[in-house]
Amino acid sequence: MARLPRGPRRAPSRGRLRRTLLAALVTVAVAVPVAGAARPVDVPAPAPAPAAPLVAATSAELAARYAAGRQEVRAAERSAEEYGAHRRAAALRAMAADGRQFLAFDGRDGGRGAEVVGDLARAGRIAVLVPGADTDLDRYGRFRAGAVALHHELRSALGARAAVVAWLGYRTPATGSTASLTPGRAERAAPALRAFVGELRAAKRGARITLVCHSYGSVVCARASSGLPVDALVLYGSPGTGSDTVADLHTRAAVWAGRGTADWIGDVPHFRLPLLPGSALGFELGFGEDPLDPAFGARSFDAGDGGHSDYLVPGSVPLANIARIADGREPGRA
Repeated sequence: MARLPRGPRRAPSRGRLRRTLLAALVTVAVAVPVAGAARPVDVPAPAPAPAAPLVAATSAELAARYAAGRQEVRAAERSAEEYGAHRRAAALRAMAADGRQFLAFDGRDGGRGAEVVGDLARAGRIAVLVPGADTDLDRYGRFRAGAVALHHELRSALGARAAVVAWLGYRTPATGSTASLTPGRAERAAPALRAFVGELRAAKRGARITLVCHSYGSVVCARASSGLPVDALVLYGSPGTGSDTVADLHTRAAVWAGRGTADWIGDVPHFRLPLLPGSALGFELGFGEDPLDPAFGARSFDAGDGGHSDYLVPGSVPLANIARIADGREPGRA
């Protein structure tokens, strides 16, 4: 039997494409988490001693906090060595070196910490770095390197009396895992970030404080932003914030967004999909509007032509512009 001639093939509707894309993302989110299960979060460490709030950032009080932080790092190092986690122990030995300054440290569950680069007692400009995926104690070196580079830029290029805090205050998700596609980790991290910034503001009332938030860290910063006493919020390499506009962040801070032209995250679709209550994926999939979309309402800055991990590379365009924002200046334009 002869086939009837077909008419022109209809292009799939936007709705169908959207449903197909979301189905694929859900499949990835369900299938990939086994990759995150191999992360070294199970290396044991002692619980840290309770620390009194930082009331005033004097040299004497900070010295006492740094000494206590070093003791916590060394205790975690001994525990890791006894467990046979030699890579973790080596990383912790480097963190306990003379001159390292931890306001807080907890070696459990992949690690938590707040390390200061610079003289916090004298700083008039403070940048708090909030990391994205795949950041833990075993891979802490690259995170700290960004803090060191930003501090150097603030001091040498701008002449600012500045300090940078590398805030590893939550268990970061693994790239491509379920947790990296939903705001659950950010929801749990936000109270800790709010508490830390509140303590920092109380101790440094006259300082300019900027949150510098990379990738999934921008979701954390957005979840913590409501009423947060900071002067600027910098979102870079962001998949979205979980909000559709700057107004939804409920912040008086200036909100800046930038993305390198070679950053793969620019190809990530921007959407938010509510999920069924009790879903293993959490209550929502995706992070909403692109922070660089004019509809979002953020101020944009030139982030150069680098990739997802190149924003704080010494000598780079994005590093210079993030430093200028942290110093209260206008960033340069391409």
